[in-house]
Amino acid sequence: QVQLVESGGGLVQPGGSLRLSCVASGSTVTFSVMGWYRQAPEKLREMVATITTRSSTNYAGSVKGRFTISGDPAKNTVYLQMNSLKPEDTAVYYCKGQVYGVDVWGKGTLVTVSS
Repeated sequence: QVQLVESGGGLVQPGGSLRLSCVASGSTVTFSVMGWYRQAPEKLREMVATITTRSSTNYAGSVKGRFTISGDPAKNTVYLQMNSLKPEDTAVYYCKGQVYGVDVWGKGTLVTVSS
């Protein structure tokens, strides 16, 4: 069974940067798409950015121009470079991979943007 493990979260000041990583462990699969999602306290989980095996990317409007997704779903790795962080970016960030219509989620990593 494949598992996704996120890392790189932490506390950062407004305007700072963080880089999140997501790697797979366990069984080997070929994800068709991977992405980052986030959930702030008392809010619904939302898509942040996704990337396909053809390197096609998609971003939420609130992060476009500040965040960059990279990696290779076929190799089960995805990264999220987050620049110019704002307090409203505070959330638990989850990695997700999709294979044959099945979603695989990581357990999340907390990002806190505060002075």
